[in-house]
Amino acid sequence: MRHSQSFSIQNLPTLKSQLLQWAQQFDEVVWLDSNSYPHKTIGNYEAVLAVDAFTVLKTDTNKAFEQLNEYQQLTKDWIFGYLTYDLKNDVEDLQSNNIDQLNFPCLYFFQPKKIIRITNNAIIFDYLRMVDDEIETDYLEIIDEVLFEEATAIETPKIRMRLTKDQYKEKVSQVKKHIALGDVYEANFCQEFFAENAVINPLTTYKALNTISKPPMASFLKIEDKYALCASPERYIKKQGNQLISQPIKGTIKRATSEKEDKKLATELIQNPKERAENIMIVDLIRNDLSKTAVKGSVQVTELCKVYSFKQVHQMISTVSSTLRKEYSPVDVIKTTFPMGSMTGAPKISAMQIIEKLEVTKRGLYSGCIGYITPEGDFDFNVVIRSILYNQSQKYISFSVGGAITQNSEINAEYEECLLKAKAMREVLE
Repeated sequence: MRHSQSFSIQNLPTLKSQLLQWAQQFDEVVWLDSNSYPHKTIGNYEAVLAVDAFTVLKTDTNKAFEQLNEYQQLTKDWIFGYLTYDLKNDVEDLQSNNIDQLNFPCLYFFQPKKIIRITNNAIIFDYLRMVDDEIETDYLEIIDEVLFEEATAIETPKIRMRLTKDQYKEKVSQVKKHIALGDVYEANFCQEFFAENAVINPLTTYKALNTISKPPMASFLKIEDKYALCASPERYIKKQGNQLISQPIKGTIKRATSEKEDKKLATELIQNPKERAENIMIVDLIRNDLSKTAVKGSVQVTELCKVYSFKQVHQMISTVSSTLRKEYSPVDVIKTTFPMGSMTGAPKISAMQIIEKLEVTKRGLYSGCIGYITPEGDFDFNVVIRSILYNQSQKYISFSVGGAITQNSEINAEYEECLLKAKAMREVLE
């Protein structure tokens, strides 16, 4: 079905830039980049590029997982794409009635004619047979691609916040009332930053965001006029063979310029009882989600509340693993764990109901996921956070940030954490 050919790599950073620039000619692009992150579970590839749809699945929330399952079984090939947060409505009896100015389809997957994988020392072309005679021509085009920075931003986008500080504080107070009443233990409350009549160069903006963040689960997504420029540090879920891992992030603190102060901040994070409690609650939720498809007794917490350092922030990450029972398909795993617990709260359904009531913007692709499923049924998906979403036709930019609200949350500190998480996106846009 696919023909593979590989070439050796001379200069990895230059090749990545050339590949991404070359990819812009296509209407469908998914680029996934681990940014050479050293942790062993991060990725099977340094980076993967998928372009040029042969077949497509695009749908709303009605029976979306059923359609994805059929599509995956039918193609038995690589498929790349995304799931929006609003697919929660296909899993549970929920609704999404808030405003949406991005208008991304709820679910979008495509079978690419052209896949290009980068390992440490090789670039591998996996092309469908109908286009495999283009491999060498494409390779030469890519390595001859002249890199340039296109100055297309007509003016700096004026970033606005959907909520005032007082409105944010009032809504977090309402979350805390729900916690006091026992409706929920923890809820991930988010707010939107946006710009209207904004013209940006998506590729230049993505490169700037990726450069200042260097996250392990970065992605650039282009579906016609819609873009996701994603500097995510978080994995939602990965399947390799019958092994599953999920790596929720809960707990954030800024980096410092001096090594001594930086280590002190990391220690502060690991010892912070509120941040640890947030993380452990979500770990319990994910253990429960994974147990729905797991071999009995196989769900394990292989890392609990470990601090990982990224360019902007230190984050507390846990790793939960399980062994998948034979009767479940790859899409069954995604459906029974979606949306990821780190973006909802616990208990999950109650948290999602409260979030929907208090947030004013439809989340859409934010807190959904981007990734791929292989012909063998393996997959890897990130969590869409630290991301700029852009509807080029509508000239609308959006990025959202949030945090887990618990009984011990201090409202001003939560607000400051939101501003810290928004910093990288604001920096590249302004």
